[in-house]
Amino acid sequence: MDLGFLVIQFLNGLASASSLFLVAAGLSLIFGVGRIVNFAHGSLFMLGAYLTVALVPAVGFWAAVLLAPPLVALIGGLIERLILRPIAGAPELFQLLATFGVSLMVADVVILVWGAADIVGPRAPGLDGAVSVLGKAVPLYDLMLIAVGPAVLGGLWLLLTRTRAGLLVRAAAEDRDMVDALGRDPKRLFSGVFMLGALLAGLGGALAVPRETLHSGLDLQVIVEAFAVVVVGGMGSVGGAYGAAVLIGLVHAFGIVWFPEATLVLTFLVMALVLMLRPHGLFGARAGLPAATGGAAVAPPLTGVGRLGGGLWLLAALGLLAAPLLLGAYGLDVLAEMLILAAFAASLQWLTGVAGIVSFGHAAFFGLGGYAAALMVHHLGWGMIPALLAGSAAAALAGALLGRVGGRLSGVYLAMLSLAFAELLHAVAFQWVGLTGGDNGLIGLWPPAWAADPRAYYGLTLLLAGGAVAGLAGLAFTPHGRALRALRDHPVRAAALGLDVAGLRRRAMVLAGAVAGLAGGLFVFLKGSVFPGVLGVAMSVDALVMMLLGGLHALGGALLGAAAYQGLFVAAATLTDHWRLVLGGLIVLLVVALPGGLGSLGRRLRGRSA
Repeated sequence: MDLGFLVIQFLNGLASASSLFLVAAGLSLIFGVGRIVNFAHGSLFMLGAYLTVALVPAVGFWAAVLLAPPLVALIGGLIERLILRPIAGAPELFQLLATFGVSLMVADVVILVWGAADIVGPRAPGLDGAVSVLGKAVPLYDLMLIAVGPAVLGGLWLLLTRTRAGLLVRAAAEDRDMVDALGRDPKRLFSGVFMLGALLAGLGGALAVPRETLHSGLDLQVIVEAFAVVVVGGMGSVGGAYGAAVLIGLVHAFGIVWFPEATLVLTFLVMALVLMLRPHGLFGARAGLPAATGGAAVAPPLTGVGRLGGGLWLLAALGLLAAPLLLGAYGLDVLAEMLILAAFAASLQWLTGVAGIVSFGHAAFFGLGGYAAALMVHHLGWGMIPALLAGSAAAALAGALLGRVGGRLSGVYLAMLSLAFAELLHAVAFQWVGLTGGDNGLIGLWPPAWAADPRAYYGLTLLLAGGAVAGLAGLAFTPHGRALRALRDHPVRAAALGLDVAGLRRRAMVLAGAVAGLAGGLFVFLKGSVFPGVLGVAMSVDALVMMLLGGLHALGGALLGAAAYQGLFVAAATLTDHWRLVLGGLIVLLVVALPGGLGSLGRRLRGRSA
């Protein structure tokens, strides 16, 4: 391997880093000021790329690159004004849910406007050639991208340190209430920051056109990498985002040469290592999701299922018991899947709503439980019940490991470590073909004869998944549950009272892992197969969506959220091919209308009647 090749890979890594930095810088600014983890940021990048392609025939490439980012900034402004501002007082996780709904809508809008086929972007006029470096050809466009990153970084530094607007932005990042007290409207300030972040994402998408194949899944691909860059650099640090983008760009460039079988693993391995060694990123200050995720400042009292009306819940329980007498095979399968997803969401609700531990990678436990059960059957010939127990145990061990490794982390950093853990497992499942089947998955994993009938498997699911949901709900009101809530609301006071903070957190993750792993195993036998997607970020987001739709602090919310999400999905997928647009729109409407989730509906109705 000669020097020229190494230099080429180095330059290629720097070019990729510039495009990634533009997205991550905007994401970091938005989090720094608004404390919003903007899941739709990848969609803004994707819109920047598609709008550029659309404008090129009319105005030319370079004019399109200049015009597309402001259009994306206007779209970002509309998202902030119409969707995020009405729920500004809600917990930050509900804003994440709203931006997830937006991302679903944008994905289908892209398909509606530009079609589902991949699009290869045009070359950049004037920069479509190459220069020779040590006998190797280096694209001129890559050299231009290498220069763009530091130029944008310098511009942002000047804006944030040498202008009055930048001073206000930095002040708002430290204390938004103080900015408000000084007579500056923090809402208008955040609108400007959100539009700036959208502009940067749109610019990143526009400049990526000659190097990227455009497709409707580009948003998810970009947002996961952008999250990694922001966390490695330090949440809210623009300079850190650039340094992390360079690091990850170089890891990609050289990893594909030296470790081609581990290319998907490397980014998240770097992310996990940085978080373990420097819990707040390379350049970040201590930060986390504020008390709004579950703290006493905003959290209503934890409510049991009775708060929604004991009669309604009794009716629901009778309906679930009577379902085998009323529904056919398809209906029972849908109901069984709803119960499985409810157990999955309930395990996350136990972590977040009860223990105050936010997880963005909860699919790690669900998918690990599914794969462990599948491997026991596929490779060792175990029966279904022992395999389900093995899957649950494997996920519980993973919870113990994550709780031990992430003991120094809290808030969004622990959430991001869980995301890195899930993505590592996803990469292993995708690339270890001999064990997991890779993207072909493992198939033929059907229940044994005694549980093969849909009614029998539904009964087993109702017993195990339904029992897990009920058990977690009851456990929240035991002394252990009250200790976890004390830790959630006042961690410093809980430690001062002698509570074993680290031990409580680990035990919460073990229990959540065990329940999610059991749900994953049940899901595998319901579907008869397992694929890497059960470990993907989309599955983790599904759990967040169900938990938040039902209500973060309503213990019956997991069942409500799973029923609502599954019902909306089935209805939208049945009625239209563009189900993402419908489902995303309904999620946004529900979040705006009920920022406390469906579990808060009874409380609202009682408040109005009073």
